[in-house]
Order: sequence, then structure tokens, then C-alpha cells
Amino acid sequence: MTQISGLDHIAITVADIDISCKFYRDLFGASQVFEYAVAGKAAVRQLYLGGARLSVHQAGNGIELVAKRPTVGSADICMRWNGSIESAVALLREHKLPIIDGPSPRENASGQPSQSVYFRDPDGNLLELMAANPI
Repeated sequence: MTQISGLDHIAITVADIDISCKFYRDLFGASQVFEYAVAGKAAVRQLYLGGARLSVHQAGNGIELVAKRPTVGSADICMRWNGSIESAVALLREHKLPIIDGPSPRENASGQPSQSVYFRDPDGNLLELMAANPI
């Protein structure tokens, strides 16, 4: 039997840490909770985002405790959206972010019917906002 209770944080590698952090702050209201700098340059920033942390790593930051091949734009992240799928679409349109797919029917990790909309961040990471279907 597993003792895992959830995910604490996810790390992504980005081309420009300032641009990426601004994207997540402006779009979702993410707040910075930690920064690690090397020689005065930000190497890692952790953002608080919806009950978890998004660890944003500057590409080529020299840190060794990372994925074997950290690559800009290689992440595929699904975030649960606490609202209607229509409100998620409206947010993306407000920020002039192209929708790649959706709204599309999906099933969340709990097996509940949901709807998702897909778009990309500045590094090309695939992002998904998943909203539970109303009862």
C-alpha cells in the first residue's frame, strides 16, 4: 500500500526565468516563495500555485540535482481549475493565449468527469486546465 498523499512540487526548465515567472504570476497570481541564486543570478525560483509549488529552473544553471536531461519546453502539466471550463477559456482569451485544444471531455485522477482546455507557456510547455463537470 502506498504512503504517497499527493504531489508537493513540479520542476520545469525554462529559457528565461524572469519571463516564465512573470507568465505564471500574471496568468494565475502565482507568488514567489523561494529563490536560489548563483553568482547573483536567479537559478531557481519556487512559485506557490494552487496549493503546490512550481519550481522554475533556469536552463544551464549549473545545479546538479535535477533531471538527467532537463530540457526547456518538455513539460506537460495538468492543473485542476476551481471554476467552470468557460471561466478558464475566458482567462486564456483575456491574456490572448491561443487554445490548442478544448474544451474537451476528460476524466480527472479521481475518476470524475471533467473538461480540459490546453495551451502553452512561453517555453512551449503544454499546460492543461481541468474543470470538474457541474453536477
